[in-house]
Amino acid sequence: MRPKRKVKISPPAETAAGLKSIQTVAYRIWEETHVGKGVKTLFKLNQPNGFDCPSCAWPDPDANKVSKIAEYCENGAKAVAWEGSANTIEPSFFEQYSINDLLEKSDHWLEKQGRLTQPMVLKSGDTHYSPITWEAAFSLIATQLLALDHPDQAIFYTSGRTSNEAAFLYQCFVRQYGTNNLPDCSNMCHEASGKALTDTVGIGKASVVLNDIPKADLLIVMGQNPGTNAPRMLTAMEELKNNGGKIISVNPLPETGLLQFRHPQKPWEWIGKPTSIHDLHLQVKVNGDLPLMKALLKMLLEAEKNAPGEVFDTAFIAEFTVGYEALRQHIETTNLAEMIQESGVPEKQIREAASLIIGKKNIIIAWAMGITQHRNAENTIREIVNILLLKGAIGKPGAGTLPVRGHSNVQGDRTMGVWEKMPDSFMQRLGNAFNFKPPINEGVHAVGAIQAMVDGKGKVFMGMGGNFALAAPDTNIVFEGLKQCALTFHVSTKLNRSHLIHGKTALILPCLGRTEEDISNNGPQFVSTEDTAGRVRRSHGDLKPVSPDLKSEVAIVCDMAKAVLGKENPTDWEGMSEDYGLIRDKIAEVIPGFEDYNERIKVAGGFYLPNGARERNFNTPDKKARLTVNPVNFNKNPETPFILMTVRSHDQFNTTIYGYDDRYRGISNSREVVMMNKDDMNQYGCKAGDLVKLTSVFEGEKRILEGFQVVPYDISPGCLSVYFPEGNVLVALGNNSEESHCPASKYIEVFLEKMDNGSDE
Repeated sequence: MRPKRKVKISPPAETAAGLKSIQTVAYRIWEETHVGKGVKTLFKLNQPNGFDCPSCAWPDPDANKVSKIAEYCENGAKAVAWEGSANTIEPSFFEQYSINDLLEKSDHWLEKQGRLTQPMVLKSGDTHYSPITWEAAFSLIATQLLALDHPDQAIFYTSGRTSNEAAFLYQCFVRQYGTNNLPDCSNMCHEASGKALTDTVGIGKASVVLNDIPKADLLIVMGQNPGTNAPRMLTAMEELKNNGGKIISVNPLPETGLLQFRHPQKPWEWIGKPTSIHDLHLQVKVNGDLPLMKALLKMLLEAEKNAPGEVFDTAFIAEFTVGYEALRQHIETTNLAEMIQESGVPEKQIREAASLIIGKKNIIIAWAMGITQHRNAENTIREIVNILLLKGAIGKPGAGTLPVRGHSNVQGDRTMGVWEKMPDSFMQRLGNAFNFKPPINEGVHAVGAIQAMVDGKGKVFMGMGGNFALAAPDTNIVFEGLKQCALTFHVSTKLNRSHLIHGKTALILPCLGRTEEDISNNGPQFVSTEDTAGRVRRSHGDLKPVSPDLKSEVAIVCDMAKAVLGKENPTDWEGMSEDYGLIRDKIAEVIPGFEDYNERIKVAGGFYLPNGARERNFNTPDKKARLTVNPVNFNKNPETPFILMTVRSHDQFNTTIYGYDDRYRGISNSREVVMMNKDDMNQYGCKAGDLVKLTSVFEGEKRILEGFQVVPYDISPGCLSVYFPEGNVLVALGNNSEESHCPASKYIEVFLEKMDNGSDE
């Protein structure tokens, strides 16, 4: 199997952002949309009276500090240009292309065709989508849902782009229908963070705000690539460095965004010496993070013995934590040499990192999916918390936990109740507010939803945004499950693979984008979102909708609820679809922290939700932060030569592929590549551009990805990397974390085999 495009390889970039970012933004605006409209819209992006970025969840500065020039990054601008595309998909498009025709197209091509403009249906046995009215679409959904033997045969997935208002109504409708089957994209990214943080500090969110980062003495960035996945983080990191703070990066790849930075809004920084980001890079093996943390803890404990009370914050430990003695005994018996070896980092560098930690009091540790997408993710995160607690580095300025969320409102969706196992207290308040009895059975998470569809137990699948077919692990199994459904339907702005991997009947329901005006019969409406620091702010677009047939996510949920639940249902779906203030009143009634929601959301910059860990009020059973013992399980098959992880390119956001160039890594024109250490290449007789076959083996089952081109890269020996979502085919459904069932997309044991050379241009 030959790749569709031949890779081009150049040296990785040494500096992030700068003039090149501005040039890239200008090109995307020119390419995707009308230049005047695109530039005008960017001036509204992340502004107090504008709209929230549809890309990542990085927090905005306080309202009085927001840049009036450009409070966005390169990838945020790409997302806005992509959503504001001048191209539209009319019914004639689906007359021209059959499902089989579209399946042959790349995912980049599918989304590049433009915005969806009206509801479409694919009836059983048809080869082409055809137009359908909204009324008929909702009637079809109601018929299928009401025909199920039990509500638990329906699955309602949510992506992170859904607003607070839409997410709250969505979960309310699903529970009034009778199921808790509410998997979401958190199940596949930061679920492990939520579990481990709730266990240890009582809240599954960051305990720091944006203003804390410049105040930190030390920032440790683990398993994260800020330059691509949260580029505005670089601005805060630059400010930290200017204040004299230090940064340690921990990653199997030396990412450009952690090396040097030129602020794109400061032309005087485009020349001369850029800001150096990290002071120390620890190049761990894939999943070497937990042994690295244990090695650091061992060194910290040794230093504490030599200088009691000078390394650990003993007063904080005594007043605010439990579990110190058990942790101390565990670390005492930990084999330091073994931990160093398993981390893949030289002892000298680990001791240098330990020295930085010992000498600093205000420490923030940030992480992303390089930490969470492992089978032992929860243990690693709890070990991160151990270091912070021992240093007393939580609940004070410039210190704490920072799980960096991906999608713009993925955290808000969870706060609004999109979870398969919301606590009883939430369910009771929800039932009281809407006069119904919520279901009590725990629903399915993302992995469980796939298994349910494969087993024939999940018969209807709804996607509220996103691209589940590609985002989920074990691609072929996901495809098999979706195809077995009686009905699949998706609320979307653009065409994607999930519309083509369908049930016997399929629907596409086109919705307004974040950038567009939302005007009901009651006048202009706005929505709200929650960022990674727990701040809630309003968002309202200013572009004219690309089609008069589009509905808002709120309107789609309300109209669907009316069709499914019937006229006897007491909820005022009609009123809430016209006046979003009524939704916020209900949110305030159900969810603590949202009191006076409609008034507080009008304040520029929004408001912060309560966060006990930020105030040293730990919401655990004994009201203490928990130091924990976290064993390291070395369960890799010794016969498996490589550990593979999936990564994102600089030219994508989640499953949306903007182009084929990974500028920072020097990889262009193709995504069908595998990054490989040069020594490993020599051992396998590979050179740049050679084709290889990758085989993962999990519980006796093989999964194959072939025809990928080798790219020499500075990755830890014995480790490989391919792009997401292309690499998802290798992630077995059962290869997930034990506690939160987060797919281990960053830990895939694989064999590599060199294939015949040759590829087409």
